[in-house]
Amino acid sequence: MQQQGDPKPEYTLRCFVLVRVAKQFFLHARFEPGQARPDAARCVELAKRVLGRASRSPEPSDDPVVIPGFAGLREFSDANETAMKALSGGAWQSYFQRGNWRMVLPFWRRHQERVAEELMEGISGGLPQALHVFQFPKLGVNHATMAYEYADTGSAVEFLNYDPNSPDEPLKLVFDKERRGFVMPATHYFVGGPVNACSVYRNWLY
Repeated sequence: MQQQGDPKPEYTLRCFVLVRVAKQFFLHARFEPGQARPDAARCVELAKRVLGRASRSPEPSDDPVVIPGFAGLREFSDANETAMKALSGGAWQSYFQRGNWRMVLPFWRRHQERVAEELMEGISGGLPQALHVFQFPKLGVNHATMAYEYADTGSAVEFLNYDPNSPDEPLKLVFDKERRGFVMPATHYFVGGPVNACSVYRNWLY
């Protein structure tokens, strides 16, 4: 959590951008850590190839971009931080993400139940699911995450999410079956409580 007197973060308001990039690399890249690591110029070229492909593909590419010398996106991004930030996009792309329109409409409990079902189906099929999590018209949270694992406890479904605001540990988003709604825990940027959720980077509409 930022403390008084700490310098203002330089790279903020890009949760949707980071989730989109994570999904694009999952869909369209294959890391080969056993191969020789390319130079910076080649890394930029490879990143451009991945980021030039669709984020809304229904399944991974048959011809992924091979990225040698790195074990995964986290390592690749750390080694090419400046270039990756420049290539990924600006904060405006979070504000104007195509699917943001959905949050202004009513969210019925059946809709949220269907979202949970779709998340489980997608994850079971091996594809992480990008999510828009919010409290509109409240301003408690307006965030993007990526669900990649779930556990059905009987009374609830617990989804583990990649959280761009806290990438070192998963965010647990819980779907309460009785209430038919999602609950997000307290974090350094949210007090915790009920939220609505909607899939994004999924199709032409979202």
